[in-house]
Amino acid sequence: MPPVFLAVAETVDGRLTKLSAEIATLARVLADESGGAALGLVVDGAPDAAAAELATYVPRVLAVTDGGVANDTWAPHAAAAANALIGEGVTHILAGATADGRDLAGTLVGLLGWGLLANATGVTWDGAGPRVTASVLGGKAITASTLAQGTGIVTVQLNAVTAEAAPAPGIVEARAAVAPVTPAAVVLDRVSEAGAEASLEEARVVIVGGRGVGGPEGFALVDELAAALGGVVGATRASVDAGWIAYARQIGQTGKVVKPALYLGLGVSGAMQHRVGMQAAETIVAVNRDADAPIGEIADLFVVGDLFEVGPALLTELRSRRGA
Repeated sequence: MPPVFLAVAETVDGRLTKLSAEIATLARVLADESGGAALGLVVDGAPDAAAAELATYVPRVLAVTDGGVANDTWAPHAAAAANALIGEGVTHILAGATADGRDLAGTLVGLLGWGLLANATGVTWDGAGPRVTASVLGGKAITASTLAQGTGIVTVQLNAVTAEAAPAPGIVEARAAVAPVTPAAVVLDRVSEAGAEASLEEARVVIVGGRGVGGPEGFALVDELAAALGGVVGATRASVDAGWIAYARQIGQTGKVVKPALYLGLGVSGAMQHRVGMQAAETIVAVNRDADAPIGEIADLFVVGDLFEVGPALLTELRSRRGA
């Protein structure tokens, strides 16, 4: 029987996330490679807008209106909807490697007894099943794994795939909500992430401050450069651990993965843990006083100098060009 790939989408304020568009694209590609089919699933209190957007990537989308997600954790509701589709031929489930995606995957593993391959940075069809690559050991090794069973669940990292719309839009089918078969925790409060209005993962320009900025006051320069370049501020683990900036800005193995058109690192040494989260950037520019800093190994332009001299000079040049 041909495989059927189910892309389980996540939403923010009723709209499809970037990662969900990437996962839907992956589902369609795998379906094409295997001769199978691709489906999309949206479970939300008001799924219509996100479902319509998801249908630009896969030929068929199931929109489940579930008011329970407004007050409960999302994963049990999404898992119930996905579980109900197993009887319709779904053989593989793709979800995001996010907090909700991991909860969803764990719930489905318990419900279905399927295998799980987590944190995929690449997925292809090898003739018998999906072949999943993942970065491990702080980016020092790449694993390639397949599912022992014919069915399974894969969680996918942001920016592992480039979202591409299908040649023609798909159809959207409304489905009734399914009661969670596992307890759904009630959400008592929601706290917006500081700086969440500027999505680090989706930014085309990212300006990053490392240990070399010297302290929280050093991020003032990082902020100015980000504003001048229309970018978003990021940070290394060392900066976050020192308390200079919020964890929400951390890039790396234990932070966020970015794939901007331009990455500008100020005082960033380039430890492997950080490189895992940014080495896919199209252009990497780094400023560091240490000519032997590891970031120089992957930088397209490596400026050896004091960031507090280079940064202001760059700001002056950017402002003069803007005024020209």
